[in-house]
Amino acid sequence: MKPDARLTTGPIGRTLLAFSLPVLGSNILQSLNASINAVWVGRYLGEAALTATSNANIILFFLLGVVFGISMANTIMIGQAVGARDVVEARRIVGTSTTFFVLLSVIAAALGYIFTPDILAAMHTPADATPLAEVYLRMIFIALPFMYFYNFVMMALRGAGDSRTPFYFMLLSVVLDVVLNPLLIFGVEPLPPMGIAGSALATLIAQMTSLLAMIAVLYRRQHFLLLGRQQLGLLRPDPAILRALVGKGLPMGMQMVVISSSAIVMMSLVNNYGSQTTAAYGVASQLWTYVQMPALAVGASVSSMVAQNVGAGLWARVARITRMGMLFNVAMTGALVALIYGFNRHSLSLFLGDDSLAIATAQHINNVVLWSFILFGFTIVIFGTVRATGAVMAPLVILFVAMWGIRLPFAWLLSPHIGAESVWWSFPLGSAVSVVLAIGYYRFGNWRRSHILPVDAHAEAVGQAPDTSMGTPCPDAADTRVRVPVAAAAEAEGATGR
Repeated sequence: MKPDARLTTGPIGRTLLAFSLPVLGSNILQSLNASINAVWVGRYLGEAALTATSNANIILFFLLGVVFGISMANTIMIGQAVGARDVVEARRIVGTSTTFFVLLSVIAAALGYIFTPDILAAMHTPADATPLAEVYLRMIFIALPFMYFYNFVMMALRGAGDSRTPFYFMLLSVVLDVVLNPLLIFGVEPLPPMGIAGSALATLIAQMTSLLAMIAVLYRRQHFLLLGRQQLGLLRPDPAILRALVGKGLPMGMQMVVISSSAIVMMSLVNNYGSQTTAAYGVASQLWTYVQMPALAVGASVSSMVAQNVGAGLWARVARITRMGMLFNVAMTGALVALIYGFNRHSLSLFLGDDSLAIATAQHINNVVLWSFILFGFTIVIFGTVRATGAVMAPLVILFVAMWGIRLPFAWLLSPHIGAESVWWSFPLGSAVSVVLAIGYYRFGNWRRSHILPVDAHAEAVGQAPDTSMGTPCPDAADTRVRVPVAAAAEAEGATGR
C-alpha cells in the first residue's frame, strides 16, 4: 500500500471535509461510549460505583492527555515525511515512536497498578467508593498499554492521510464496549457477575480486540508504515526523533493541562453560587462538549493535511487549507450553535427535566457563552496549521494568556460586582483574546520557519511544484518550496514500488 497523495493534491475543501468527518465521528463515538457506560454503572450499580468510575476516569483522562501531545508530534512528523514521499523516514519515525510508546505505557501501567491506593487517597476518594475505585482503576491500568498503543496507531494513520480506518476500528471498539458492559457487569453463562470490574474488563477487551484487528488489517493491506522483518532495526530509537517527540510533544500536551486546569478552577468559582447554578453550568457544559467537537476535528485534520503539504513544499496550499478550515468551523460549529439556540430549553431539559428551576439559568448561560465557541474554533484551526510545522510554544503561550491571564482573573475580580455574570462573560472575552492573538501570530509570527526535526536532519528541496488544488501547478514553484527530509530517497522509491 503506497502513501496517499490526496492530502497534497486535488480540491482542498472536499479533501478536508472527507478527512474531517471520520475524525469527528471518532470523537462523538468516544463521548457516547463514556456516557453509555456511565448509565450502566450509575443506574444499576449505584452512586458509589459511579463515583468510583468518575474518580478513576479523571486519572485515565490525565494519562491520555499526557501522551496527546506526543501522539500529535508523531502525527506531524509522519505527515511531513509522507508529504515528502520519504517512506524510509516515515518508517524510522514509526519505529522510534513504537518503542517509546510501548515502554512508556508499560512503565505507567506498572507504577499505576502498584500505587492505585495512594492515588485514590491523594484524590480524597469517598470511603464508600474507594474499594470499587481500586478494582476499576487497576483494571484500567492493565488496559493502559493497549489504550496508548491504540491511540498511537490511529494518530499515525491520520498523519499518513487515512482517517477512515481509525474511525472504523473506533466504531468496532465502541460497539464491543457497549455490548460487553452489561454482559460482564451482570454476568451471562458461563461468566459470573463481575460488577464494576466487568465494566473495566469490557473496555480492556474492546480496546485490545480493536487494536489487534486493526494491525491485522494493516498487515493484510501491506500498509507502507508497517515494519517488516527487514525494518526491525528501526525499532532502535533515533535520538533526533526521540528529542522531537518529547520536545515538541510536551508543549502540545501542556495545552491540554492549561485547558483542563482552568476548567477545574472555573468550576470552583461556579460552586460559590450554589448547587442550582452549578447544576445549570454543568448541564450547559455537557452541550458545549459536542459544540466544540467539529472545530477539534477540523483542527486535527488541518494539522494532518498541512503537515503533508509542508513536507511536500506546497506552501500555497497551506494558506488555502487554513482558510477552508475556518469556513468549515463557521459552518459546522455555527450550525450546532444555531440549533441549540433554537431548541435551548428542550436540549437542556434532556438532562434536567422540564420542571427544573436550573433550566432558566442554564438557558441564560448558553445565551451568553455559546456563540463564543465559533471564535474559539478559529483559534483551534489556526493552532492546527502552525503546530504542523513544529511551532508549538506560541499556541501554549496564547492559551495560557487567554485562560489564566484573562478569563479566570476577569471571572474572579468582577465576581463581587456582577456576580455569576463575571463567569459567563469571561468565556467570550477569553475566546476573543485567544483568536486575536492566534491571528496575529499566524500573520506575523515566524511559524513558517519552524521545524519539527532539527534543521540538519533536512536535506534538499523537493522538486515538486505547488498544487493550486485545481490540477495545475503553480507558476511560482521556486518561491514555495521548503527543505524536507529525503534520507535514502532511492530506497524510499523502491519501498513504494515506483
